[in-house]
Amino acid sequence: MIVRTYEEDEITVHRVPLMLMGGLVAISLAMTASVTLGFFERTSDPVVNRAEAGTEATATRQLFFFDEADGSVRVEDAASGIEVGRFGVGEGGFVRSTVRSLVHQRRIRGIGSDVPFELVEWDNGNLTLRDETTGSALELDYFGKDNRRVFADMLEGVK
Repeated sequence: MIVRTYEEDEITVHRVPLMLMGGLVAISLAMTASVTLGFFERTSDPVVNRAEAGTEATATRQLFFFDEADGSVRVEDAASGIEVGRFGVGEGGFVRSTVRSLVHQRRIRGIGSDVPFELVEWDNGNLTLRDETTGSALELDYFGKDNRRVFADMLEGVK
């Protein structure tokens, strides 16, 4: 019987790819820090861009979002109390996650739910969901046409 013994294979990685990857990480961190520290201007600030372009709101609706006992989410016009949307269990994932992110910011700051959120359509066609209590705003167009349409439907009858 012949018995072979194998030495442990040594795994080696060449230095050049490691150095290139390290350089890429270092450059990315340096660029991010330079924008954060103000060495470079931010290239896309929607509020500033709208102000410079003279963009005006064409439709605005104050909205309350409620988690119902059956797991659905009810969307209500703050002024009239009319239901403008309802998303059952397994539906409206984008609405749920969007509103929960804004509610999370309120909870961090100890702000209650008595102030509605504001949905704004601008004359350039963009949509923004704002929370005036925290100063948070989500540009809904950044999330695709289908997700934008869900919120645009909540503006029906306002224009």
